[in-house]
Amino acid sequence: MSAPDNNEQAVVGRCEPAPPVRKLSLGALNGSIALPKARHWFRRLLAFTGPGYMVAVGYMDPGNWATDIAGGSQFGYLLLSVILLSSLMAILLQALAARLGIATGMDLAQACREQYSRPVCIGLWLACETAIVACDLAEVIGTAIALNLLFGLPMLWGVIVSVADVFLILMLMGRGFRALEAFVIALLTIIFVCFGAQMVLAQPSISDIIGGFIPRAQIVTDPIALYLAIGIVGATVMPHNLYLHSSIVQTRAYPRTVAGRKIGLRWAVVDSSVALMLALFVNAAILITSAEVFNKAGRTDVLDIEQAYHLLSPMLGVGVASTLFAVALLASGINSTVTATLAGQIVMEGFLQLKVPDWARRLLTRGLAIIPVIVVTLLYGPSGTTKLLVFSQVVLSMQLPFAVIPLVRFVSSRTLMGEFVTGRWLTFMAWGVTLVIVVLNVELLAITFG
Repeated sequence: MSAPDNNEQAVVGRCEPAPPVRKLSLGALNGSIALPKARHWFRRLLAFTGPGYMVAVGYMDPGNWATDIAGGSQFGYLLLSVILLSSLMAILLQALAARLGIATGMDLAQACREQYSRPVCIGLWLACETAIVACDLAEVIGTAIALNLLFGLPMLWGVIVSVADVFLILMLMGRGFRALEAFVIALLTIIFVCFGAQMVLAQPSISDIIGGFIPRAQIVTDPIALYLAIGIVGATVMPHNLYLHSSIVQTRAYPRTVAGRKIGLRWAVVDSSVALMLALFVNAAILITSAEVFNKAGRTDVLDIEQAYHLLSPMLGVGVASTLFAVALLASGINSTVTATLAGQIVMEGFLQLKVPDWARRLLTRGLAIIPVIVVTLLYGPSGTTKLLVFSQVVLSMQLPFAVIPLVRFVSSRTLMGEFVTGRWLTFMAWGVTLVIVVLNVELLAITFG
């Protein structure tokens, strides 16, 4: 047998064959994005940039807006520390999701199917699907509210129009994964610019912001503050994002060798950490704007997106403030639908090995989200949809342990991870974050049903 050709070995992105019994996550998209042959760090960074920003979308979706606005209006800068804490938790958990995908060649759903019994997998799949529907619920409401605020479209029609994003996603998917990433990053840029402008207009005190990032006992002693804090955690750390990230990091064609995987992991963590810092800025900006404009003026009753929109311009004295707010909301709603659809595909294929056409999958998920929104809109009007939006974030928070516990267990298993297993301190921090999430969810149940 002849020796392998040296030139062939040098080609960046040439992958070793996958085990025949295991399907590649995302199929043909796996390893489809070539990496530059040049070793310059900036070109490598650009090549790996994308998955982190698709994950970051879920950390600034319309569900975050409701909890951030309510938190800033009622408690000023108090809950900024919760946003910081939840963002740091998100950075750690997403890094672990990337580690699992790159080290094992499996996404989180595939790893669960391989490691757990079928009944357990069915339960985890149902929990994740519940989280995706809850997330989609927030996106439907956010998109409908933005269309109503910008164009005067009635909420009911806005909900129905939101189904049209199915065709947008199909068109982007047909153009390749890079096109999908470019679309997501473009909308994220719009959101970032809009809230950067809001911060300039609000002119918050730097000392107040710094003080807000320091945790205070009131967060846990005040039941309302604690409820909002748990809602912020649920709105920030998305369960389906862990499944999504463990899959889409594998779209890069790093060599499927130990050395190649180490390179892939290093850049994937940089990509997601930078992107999630952007999400931290957006979430903090929403709460800071609400605290500076509403709380300091004594308007602690501003609890929803529509109230915030109508009051921003008059209270800031700048007509464009409300428009920027609504444009960012629309961009957020559209963006979130892209990643939720992709996560749904990954979860269904990973747990059940069931391939469903993209359009059918999207219509089913959106249909399940639209029905409760239509019913609540008809019965209770816009105020009812706002409460439904906050409730969706509570549901997301309750589903989080069912994704985090398997993830931390897998990445701390030497049998599964080999030399990519997490070290002692990283494992300790990961289980610490998991414990915090579980305790917060127990407290959430006590508050909700007590």
